[in-house]
Amino acid sequence: MTALLETRDLVKRFPVRHGLTRRLAGHVTAVDGVSLHVAAGETLGLVGESGCGKSTLARLLTRLEPPTSGSIRFAGQDLAELDEHGLRPVRRELQMVFQDPFSSLNPRQTVRRILTSPFAYQGLKPDEPVERLLERVGLGPEHADRHPHEFSGGQAQRLGIARALALRPKLVVCDEPVSALDVSVQAQILNLLKDLQDEHGLAYLFIAHDLGAVRQISTRIAVMYLGAVVETADRDTLFGTPAHPYTRALLSAVPLPDPDAERARERIVLHGDPPSPLDPPSGCRFRTRCPRAADRCAGERPTLRVIAPGHHVACHFAERNEGNEGNEGNIRHSPESSQ
Repeated sequence: MTALLETRDLVKRFPVRHGLTRRLAGHVTAVDGVSLHVAAGETLGLVGESGCGKSTLARLLTRLEPPTSGSIRFAGQDLAELDEHGLRPVRRELQMVFQDPFSSLNPRQTVRRILTSPFAYQGLKPDEPVERLLERVGLGPEHADRHPHEFSGGQAQRLGIARALALRPKLVVCDEPVSALDVSVQAQILNLLKDLQDEHGLAYLFIAHDLGAVRQISTRIAVMYLGAVVETADRDTLFGTPAHPYTRALLSAVPLPDPDAERARERIVLHGDPPSPLDPPSGCRFRTRCPRAADRCAGERPTLRVIAPGHHVACHFAERNEGNEGNEGNIRHSPESSQ
């Protein structure tokens, strides 16, 4: 399947400065050699603990941040080589939905102005009325002349989605789009995203820490730890037969709705906190918390390798779990997820 978006060895380092003189004390590597792809019409879920680099990666892919090194190819163009002028036509086809809709919407502008500003930036005229765009995301024409503070959290996120869809993009990067919403509203937004995808053939990169939401919407899933991708697989494979110790620990930590199953299942407890990205461990970055760690893990960093068709794992000792120890059925669905 041809990739719409593809990254190769993508790296982002931020300088760390100390003191009144802002002396350079080093660099923190937020994204470290990430290679992934998103095909047209699919949803790639991206999961990991807070601070693992997911949001930084989202900003790199949309070129809100320039990469330190590596390539970002979108529809055949390397975005890492484009300046702001060259990025302008690309932004029509690559949009972003932010975690906090209120912080990403201008409080002084009306909804009508917010939804027509992308066209003004591109030097275009809107190809459909604002009221029709609002209707596509479940809002009414009466909302067009209101301001963001007049909306609930779910309505504001719908407005953020409407703004992202205004230019009819091919791919939308969703950075924790439901994490600030209550469970019932989360389900509404997820169902809306799926409906829009079916209607318009959109591709999504869906970033979240809620594994239930990721399972509900994703086609494939990538797991990120301390700036690097450690496992990628299709949804059913990842939840049914996770191969990386970190992925298995993440899935085992999600509560089950069945009390008997919750008591009977294996719980993998990780000891210690994630290492600082300022001073990551040598070799495998997960080795300081990994129950499988061996001497080889300290001296050699594992690379993503194929262990089955479409299933890649960055672990020296990854083994497919073919028994019932996988986490198929272990993820609690959001309301309406089965509808």
